[in-house]
Amino acid sequence: MSDASVVCSALSFSWPDDTPVFGDLSFTAGPGRTGLVAPNGTGKSTLLRLIAGELTPTGGSVTVGGVLGYLPQTLPLTGDLTVAEVLGIAPVIAALDAIESGDASEEHFAVIGNDWDVEERTRAQLDRLGLGDLAFERRLGTLSGGQVVSLGLAAQLLKRPDVLLLDEPTNNLDLDARRRLYAVLGDWNGCLLLVSHDRELLDRMDRIAELHRGELRWYGGNFTAYEEAVRAEQEAAERNVRSAEQELKREKREMQQARERAERRAGNAARNLKNAGLARIVAGGLKRSAQESAGRAGQLHASRVGDAQARLDEAGRALRDDQKLVLELPGTDVPAGRTLFHGEGLRARGLFAEPGLDLTIRGPERIALTGPNGAGKSTLLRLVSGDLEPDGGQVRRAEGRVAYLSQRLDLLDPDRTVAENFAAFAPGMLQADRMNLLARFLFRGSRAHLPVGVLSGGELLRATLACVLCAEPAPQLLLLDEPTNNLDLVSVGQLESALVAYRGAFVVVSHDERFLTEIGVERRLRLADGRLVS
Repeated sequence: MSDASVVCSALSFSWPDDTPVFGDLSFTAGPGRTGLVAPNGTGKSTLLRLIAGELTPTGGSVTVGGVLGYLPQTLPLTGDLTVAEVLGIAPVIAALDAIESGDASEEHFAVIGNDWDVEERTRAQLDRLGLGDLAFERRLGTLSGGQVVSLGLAAQLLKRPDVLLLDEPTNNLDLDARRRLYAVLGDWNGCLLLVSHDRELLDRMDRIAELHRGELRWYGGNFTAYEEAVRAEQEAAERNVRSAEQELKREKREMQQARERAERRAGNAARNLKNAGLARIVAGGLKRSAQESAGRAGQLHASRVGDAQARLDEAGRALRDDQKLVLELPGTDVPAGRTLFHGEGLRARGLFAEPGLDLTIRGPERIALTGPNGAGKSTLLRLVSGDLEPDGGQVRRAEGRVAYLSQRLDLLDPDRTVAENFAAFAPGMLQADRMNLLARFLFRGSRAHLPVGVLSGGELLRATLACVLCAEPAPQLLLLDEPTNNLDLVSVGQLESALVAYRGAFVVVSHDERFLTEIGVERRLRLADGRLVS
């Protein structure tokens, strides 16, 4: 795979409404594993779609060296497809079955070509991704979201690609599935371009490419090395800004002092000329000469001020202006001995083994709920919130609001604006206070008046967070179902800081181990095989 590469030359792209995404973007990516990072909305997924040929550039060109495999963030698959159809092996399997049944038609041999070992190769690939027990005739609609993602990856790997594009491949994967993905990519020796907010996965990359202000900036090493490099760059940029600010103040001060000296000299000269009794024409000449001299000095100082301002502007451009969530969750104190939720013998939808699940949440506990996809984690959160009634068992909840953030992000009215949705959740709050709060969630000005139905995934999560976390009354218990799935890395860090500062209780479902560590989880529960264990 030494020729595996992606070459973009003067690439530009705009949406049909003429909104620009890239302009004159040029880079070459060769063999190795590259993590592509940037805030939401800067064009990471669009760039992958351009490379994959799903979108046509407005200008420039894209050249891919070798066979291409592409796994998009949202898989365009229908539930009626079989596993074999998703994997692209259905015609070959059918031809093999026909020949085994005695049909030796030449067309079957043509379909098979050199793929006589397709079943063995496919099974080996599925085994590596934890899907070895999937029947080829099984329908996609019967699989979990994590299984669908792993199946989509297997389909791309079966192409034996030289260039592999992956867009958020760990979304919806449980911890075991993530580790299998890490192992598969650890053996990769082609050209890999990967978009992800999974920091453990990004730490396994050979290099990081950052899409910043329409350019691709390259950093050798993994994500941790990239963070350290960016931190050093910002510290140097901040020092340069402070130095430039001091220089500008000094030049302005010297210009003001020069102006005052010139005014004093002009005043003194005028008095002296009057007292000297010189002819009017001579006095006028001396006055013009003094004014011209003061003007030249003023221009010199103004030039120096302009140069200092330009240096400050240049230093400021090196500072990052990434938008960040400013989250201040309601500071609800929960006494350590208070029982917020108690469930005993909980049963729901046949997911939990007899005699049911027992769960107690006391005080400001920080609980991580983990387990394989399809084990019932989201169902358990809905039982705790009261959104779902149990089929059996006893439930007792303390007074106070429980805030539930569903993985589906279907809490808001898509036809109403962000501001209107927020007003419905906090009707007693002054409008000015609501707008200030929305601004902290990056909905400033006209952005707050966008209909929820047109928001991107990251924007929808931010809007839902605002409504869930800042509704009235303040929540004492937060239930968060995969809250980082649609957040960029900057926003994940802000969410971590907010949860660390929060003084209530929370239960969070997440497969992101670093996220769970950063938010100070004190208690871990695993739901598997119908049982809840510490």
